[in-house]
Amino acid sequence: MDGEMARRQMAMGSAASMAARMVEVGEKQVTDREATAECVLTTTPDACARLIAGTRKGNPIEAARVAGLIGVKRTPDLLPFCHPIAVTGAEVAVEPNQEAGTIRIQVTVRAKDRTGAEMEALTGAAVAALSLYDTTKEFDRAARIDDLRLLAKSGGKSGDYRAD
Repeated sequence: MDGEMARRQMAMGSAASMAARMVEVGEKQVTDREATAECVLTTTPDACARLIAGTRKGNPIEAARVAGLIGVKRTPDLLPFCHPIAVTGAEVAVEPNQEAGTIRIQVTVRAKDRTGAEMEALTGAAVAALSLYDTTKEFDRAARIDDLRLLAKSGGKSGDYRAD
């Protein structure tokens, strides 16, 4: 019985220590940080051509750029462990390849803060792709968003990272 009680207390203590919380970053130095992320919308060549030409909704490529910027700015509202950071700049590149039926989205975020910009870059890329998907679904219900990943980051205690 003593062993069982000890196990339960340890489990309860572990559960309490696993409660959701934001980590403390107040002691970290404010540094320049940059992160780049990408993903790909995969559709048909015909659907891609329609997106490039524009639709009754307007210019989906430009709408995706704007959506990506909104995603960057709203990241801490969407992800519970993300601190709001001082974003100093962001670019959203949307590159269609009509023949392949793909649209590559790449987002770069720069910030001066105590924690990185990786989640902002990833969220921006995902939201831009979702904006494109929202328009694409009219032409291709099988469209998909692939390969969301961090390409590079710099700054901060953990140093630089570059994807292979």
